[in-house]
Amino acid sequence: MIYGDRIRLRAVEREDIPRYVEWLNDPEVTAGLLINLPLASWDETRWFENLAEREAIDRPLAVEARLPEGGWKHIGNVGLHQFEKIHRSAEFGIFIGDKSCWNQGYGTEATRLTVKHGFETLNLNRIYLSVYNTNPRAVCAYEKAGFVHEGVQRQAIYRNGRYLDLIFMSILRSEWEALKG
Repeated sequence: MIYGDRIRLRAVEREDIPRYVEWLNDPEVTAGLLINLPLASWDETRWFENLAEREAIDRPLAVEARLPEGGWKHIGNVGLHQFEKIHRSAEFGIFIGDKSCWNQGYGTEATRLTVKHGFETLNLNRIYLSVYNTNPRAVCAYEKAGFVHEGVQRQAIYRNGRYLDLIFMSILRSEWEALKG
């Protein structure tokens, strides 16, 4: 497990599937994701079973928040994907599915913890992401974690009857080291 102050990151387990199905069928949760069709339990079960075929570093991690009374609560998902071994880069992705945990800094903490893992454990040099211009909460979390804006693809995504801009952001190891130092 990877521990932060208020969260931890752990492997995704079969018992998580019902929560993923609930979250990924909630239009508020998926508003910032590439998902635009309802998911069935078997969709998520197949996704989970296919995780075993991926390299360990390319598997998503469950985000859990520490409960005040002790224990942990599964609140979302985070991961690094699209690894480029020669260039030492990877794409970052996250969602906090438990809406009772929104706007409490969990996304920022999970982002920072994953970035730290990417640079300190996986020896990456660059971590990048893309985010819809309609998701200011995510942009704010990424900026707090040290990501900088690289550019915009205008009207790159068609969603809910309109075109959205796609914002590209990244953080370099040197920028992260300057932030932590």
